[in-house]
Amino acid sequence: MENQTKKEVVFSAIQPSGTITLGNYLGAVRNWVTMQNEYDCIYALADLHTITVRQTPAVMRKNIIDAYASIMACGIDVEKSLFFIQSHVHTHAELAWALSCYTQFGELSRMTQFKDKSAKHADNINAGLFTYPVLMAADILLYQADKVPVGADQKQHIEITRNIAERFNGIYGNVFKIPDGFIPKNGARVMSLQDPTRKMSKSDENVNGCVHLLDTPEVIMKKFKRAVTDSEAKVRYAEGKDGVNNLMAIYSAVTGLSYEQIEKDFDGKGYGDFKTAVGEAVVEELRPIRERYEKLVADKAYLESCYRKADEIALKISSRTMGKVMKKIGFI
Repeated sequence: MENQTKKEVVFSAIQPSGTITLGNYLGAVRNWVTMQNEYDCIYALADLHTITVRQTPAVMRKNIIDAYASIMACGIDVEKSLFFIQSHVHTHAELAWALSCYTQFGELSRMTQFKDKSAKHADNINAGLFTYPVLMAADILLYQADKVPVGADQKQHIEITRNIAERFNGIYGNVFKIPDGFIPKNGARVMSLQDPTRKMSKSDENVNGCVHLLDTPEVIMKKFKRAVTDSEAKVRYAEGKDGVNNLMAIYSAVTGLSYEQIEKDFDGKGYGDFKTAVGEAVVEELRPIRERYEKLVADKAYLESCYRKADEIALKISSRTMGKVMKKIGFI
């Protein structure tokens, strides 16, 4: 698991705020699974990031365990990848503080996510929400990551991470590897089933907009049957057909079929048939994950042994970088 084979290091993290969605799975987690064979993968459950929004302690604890079990159920192999809980590795918070002193206020105020989240949580615009990208930079830089898989909406976070690392290296020499963001080839951007102009999100006000990894087959089918389409009643990928385009993207991601093939298969059929087919394909894709999740979450001791072991290794790797940073800055 440590970098003996000189594979490139990939770092990625996901927040355990509520259940993992179909969007998280097709956009990120499924790629985590395929990257395990090609790269030295380090994955974090980013629980420190969740508290920029007020959490209920008991719910947060359950969400962390559920998310850890869900991601393992998706196929993360703890023998091949490092998959740890961020708050258990104290170097993340330590490096975030140090790097916040090398991050400009102006850089942070330009971050679009801060503006979006401030609008969403106007009653709780806290400093953590503002400095969140510095913690994200610390997460990545601690492990000297070569690559960070990101969605198109996260590119800004990679840019600020690179800026912070370059500024620090410019002062103290070669301390951090400058990471590259990359958008994985098969990462689908999944939109809300009820408002296909917006990304699928667990905070969607309309419960039918978001499919969760652990939804029952009945619930999944119901959500797809209610998905927003348009009046053309023709399955084809085109501008202005956001609802149908989204269903085609999901169907293509799950079945591996091209858009051309999908258009051919559903030629002359209505949206009812198509929605049913997409729903059934998603049910089959998620069925083994839900079954593995049930087994894992029932064995709390096994889950704990997995993350404790990973936490220890993550602390060991990240402490090397942290030690170097402290020394360079001048701490004794």
